[in-house]
Amino acid sequence: MNHQYIDSHAHLFFEDYKKDLPDVLSRAKDAGVKYCIVPGTDLATSREAISLAEQHENIFACIGVHPHEAAKATDMDLVKIEELSIHPKVVAIGEIGLDYHYDFSPKEKQKEFFSYQIEIAVRQRLPIVVHTRESIEDTFRIVQKKVDMHSNWREMVTAPGRGVFHCFPGTAKDVKYLRALGFYVSYPGIVTFKKSNSIETVQQIGIQNILLETDSPYMTPVPLRGKRNEPANIIYIGRKIAESLHITEEEVARITTENTMHLFGLEDN
Repeated sequence: MNHQYIDSHAHLFFEDYKKDLPDVLSRAKDAGVKYCIVPGTDLATSREAISLAEQHENIFACIGVHPHEAAKATDMDLVKIEELSIHPKVVAIGEIGLDYHYDFSPKEKQKEFFSYQIEIAVRQRLPIVVHTRESIEDTFRIVQKKVDMHSNWREMVTAPGRGVFHCFPGTAKDVKYLRALGFYVSYPGIVTFKKSNSIETVQQIGIQNILLETDSPYMTPVPLRGKRNEPANIIYIGRKIAESLHITEEEVARITTENTMHLFGLEDN
């Protein structure tokens, strides 16, 4: 294989991988996956993500409190997240954001935690990994406010460089708006689903502003639906995007890998 991918979002600390993580990583390597970015969802899993990154050269960590976990998290958890953010293998604050599909956490608590964690990212000069589900208007409003407040956020990196909206559910118009703010968007196996309009959005926006992810163990792409997802399956996502844009898989891999390296500062590692 003469091209390499980066899985920009894989929850490899999940129980699903406790027994066979070495095999999972071996298959990823064989599939051409250069790096895996592992985002935490609360303080405990953020620590697990860092531990995985310490053990494996090709894993990097993101740390943060997911909107589902905001109701259970404490202010001290956020203090600890910021303390952990100085670890050399932490490349972003995430997975953070808003999720109004479920009512696991009150909306106001989600907004409070999202806003505060963006402030951590600004102070630590880190990008953010954003989750938004049925909450795009409020998510955009908070991000826009922070961008307006902090002109120095990621000033050392040319835009887009403030973060990525992962598993992005929005339209091509939304992507254009985010690009102007300095954000990438990322797509998992959802681009292979018949009932999803994500691939149509990709066709409208092109490859230049996107990252690829598996969102493992979720979002398993066709033709493996129903099975546990893992980073090696990113090849199906790249293949689908290549077919839809009438470009080569090598080009998809090259551009999305460059984008991911740039966003997370992996050139320095």
